[in-house]
Amino acid sequence: MSSVRIECVVSERCGVGESPVWDEKEEALLFVDITGRKVCRWSPVTRQAQAIPVDAPVSSVALRKSGDYVITLGNRFAALKWKEELVTTITEVDKDKPNNRFNDGKVDPAGRYFAGTMAEETQPAVLERHQGSLYTLFSDCSVVKHFDQVDISNGLDWSLDHKTFFYIDSLSYSVDAFDYDLQTGKIGNRRSIYKLEKEESIPDGMCIDTEGKLWVACFAGGRVIRLDPETGKRLQTVKLPVDNTTSCCFGGRDYSEMYVTSASYGMDKERLSQQPQAGGIFKITGLGVKGVPPHPFAG
Repeated sequence: MSSVRIECVVSERCGVGESPVWDEKEEALLFVDITGRKVCRWSPVTRQAQAIPVDAPVSSVALRKSGDYVITLGNRFAALKWKEELVTTITEVDKDKPNNRFNDGKVDPAGRYFAGTMAEETQPAVLERHQGSLYTLFSDCSVVKHFDQVDISNGLDWSLDHKTFFYIDSLSYSVDAFDYDLQTGKIGNRRSIYKLEKEESIPDGMCIDTEGKLWVACFAGGRVIRLDPETGKRLQTVKLPVDNTTSCCFGGRDYSEMYVTSASYGMDKERLSQQPQAGGIFKITGLGVKGVPPHPFAG
């Protein structure tokens, strides 16, 4: 094993940093601050993060084939033109649930944008339960709802052969797998592949590496864990200097760096003084594995 190194690369404190995505074209890391209502882009060259303010909690960002980005904003799928700082709504979901918002989202290998909803939290992981659903935005901008009764729709990714969809509903404390049909985007045969242990706390965002293993950020657990989806075994734990790790992705020129987002929302002054980097973005090197480049939305 190479030696693992952790560095806080963005120290500006996010309320809830989320959805890290590597933008190869810009050689930069995208991420959002949900409660801070901004989409950010950090350059490893300048070591500066630019931010675009938006008008609602923004919970995920993804690349777009035609250029620029797509985001989940409040209860909307929306397009973001970076230079113009222009946001346009694509479509809305959960119109009958004014207290709902999107949470995590990711684009599948065929260019469809998967994202799920949840009720707005009163404090971290405290909310009205079973209010969320999982959706897909297709390239023609139509939307399909897969299922409802979700607590906190969270991490998602696909197996390397594209036959399995991995998904986290945080308050189930489980990483789940579904059979996946790449042609249609349909999912079925849900099963749990890993139940989190007490000290791992709440499963949040997730990504896959080139060996087909999953990396899961553990909210209130201060760590990312590496899982084997075939055996259901935990292979590795990387602890971070903050409790509320929220999501992870691979990036950098050869996708050998891991970026981890974190949150400061809901922490009191005492806890923030004990964890001055809470809400920061971390880079982990020396993991000895690489990640898979993100897929762009085809619409």
